[in-house]
Amino acid sequence: MSFLTLYNNLNTFLYLAAMLFGMGVYGIVTHRTLIGMLISSELILAAASINFMAFNRFTAPDPTVGQVFTLFIMAIAAAEAAIGLSIIIAVYRNYKSVDTEDLVELNG
Repeated sequence: MSFLTLYNNLNTFLYLAAMLFGMGVYGIVTHRTLIGMLISSELILAAASINFMAFNRFTAPDPTVGQVFTLFIMAIAAAEAAIGLSIIIAVYRNYKSVDTEDLVELNG
């Protein structure tokens, strides 16, 4: 048996997405910096994309539905990264830190 036929089923992709989602949630909870939280939220969006593509591949009657949802998730992730980084830059300019414990009150 080849590697692709052995692991080419829905459960494999769902386990992979669950692991990515768990790592993303763990990263959001444990990271102290805003950039680490932003990267962790990108892992969560990647897990959602993997779920959509896996269900698209194995269960959907129309093969374009999961791909369209994944494109929307990619657009949301790009917008989140742009807006999140601009907010992080603004916070750094005002507080000279991106550590979340230093940001007790946010009224410049």
